[in-house]
Amino acid sequence: MGEVAVKELQSWVRGEVIFPGDARYDESRKVYNAMIDRRPAVIVRCTSVADVIAAVKSARAEGLNVSIRGGGHSVPGFGTADGAMMVDLSRMKGIRVDPATKTVRAEGGCTWGDYNHATHAFGLASTGGVVSTTGIAGLTLGGGIGYLCRSAGLSLDNLLSADVVLADGSFVTARKDVSPDLFWALRGGGGNFGVVTNFEFRLHAVKDIVGGPMFFEVEDAPEVMRAFDRYMTDAPRQLYAVFAWQIAPPLPFIPEDRHGDTFCALVVCWTGPRDQADKVFAPLRGAAKVVAQYVAPMPYPALNSLFDALLPHGLQNYWKTVFAKELTDEAIEAHIAHGPRVPTVNSTMHIYPINGAVHEVAPEATAFGHRDVKYATVIAGVWPDPAQNEANIRWVRDYYKALVPYSEEGGYINFSSGDDVDRVRANYGRYYDGLVEVKTKYDPGNVFRFNQNIARGR
Repeated sequence: MGEVAVKELQSWVRGEVIFPGDARYDESRKVYNAMIDRRPAVIVRCTSVADVIAAVKSARAEGLNVSIRGGGHSVPGFGTADGAMMVDLSRMKGIRVDPATKTVRAEGGCTWGDYNHATHAFGLASTGGVVSTTGIAGLTLGGGIGYLCRSAGLSLDNLLSADVVLADGSFVTARKDVSPDLFWALRGGGGNFGVVTNFEFRLHAVKDIVGGPMFFEVEDAPEVMRAFDRYMTDAPRQLYAVFAWQIAPPLPFIPEDRHGDTFCALVVCWTGPRDQADKVFAPLRGAAKVVAQYVAPMPYPALNSLFDALLPHGLQNYWKTVFAKELTDEAIEAHIAHGPRVPTVNSTMHIYPINGAVHEVAPEATAFGHRDVKYATVIAGVWPDPAQNEANIRWVRDYYKALVPYSEEGGYINFSSGDDVDRVRANYGRYYDGLVEVKTKYDPGNVFRFNQNIARGR
């Protein structure tokens, strides 16, 4: 940027404008995944919509592409890019809950921890992520799978409107009756269309839940997986359960002599009457002997943050994902062959059910193109030592390769890696061509390209 452009940008922005060489630069460019080491041309730490508008207009004038950082949790590191302008929303954390209408407005820099803290005070919640440090923006725009999705739908199913700064610096509030094409595309099309500065969500009556993890022996995994599959097909909507592989951390509810051992696990969440919890959990608990568990009444935000310590900022991350319409015997065999080899206490594999309320939304109502699947699976390699990158990446890739024959062509964009560019069309699913049309209308120059990018001809 030229000197005049720099001074002009600084005069219009109330937040911080940070360039290479600034003492704040190296810390400001960091994102969740420590494998990502990119050098933006400029970082704009926005404090308001006005700052975002000024930043985008400046980027346009200077011919800079724009990366959008919300929570900074993107595993491929889409919040930052070499030579681009980073529009950093992390200072924009305003939240206003309206308990009368059961709605909430939250700015684009909020995490699910911020969001749940605000809504829980009113006994309300909506579907969010399973790690509280995840940003609301990226998760919602790509789908939003979480503990409440069988009863309340995906995060994007609860989105009522979105304030968006477009590629030309203009501003629009997208909803069903205003810019409906943009509103449709935002719900599943990721960050391709602009900078979403504010989200309006529908809320549901959720305050305290009964939930937590149950650990089973690895050799019992086939029985546990089959019981999980059978039960979660038609289980009560207020029940959610995730199947996982987990090396036992040193937690007090796990026998000390089993710390560091590998287990299969179910993480459960029940939002119905507390006195029904044991009955509801019985088909899962009865699948095999439970070695250890911490299933108890707790505030919903406590469950949402239960695994934060295992997934802190600053570790190496490499993930792969698949969708599946069923959990076949062959798929279970592939899981058994690779899952018990989980390499670190931070790494895992999760199988998330996507049914119940998710399947009741008309497929064409949003741009989320995979409502006909039953499961979203993520193989999450997470480890502290860069010297172990090759071995940990190999575990993820080998596991993924083994699941592909028993999975759908596409996967969940929020779990996808930066090297999944060849899967972009399949990952967006049946509505990809429609998304291209909206992209061409609102961002013809592909200013917002640092994402699972939508482009004509792909």
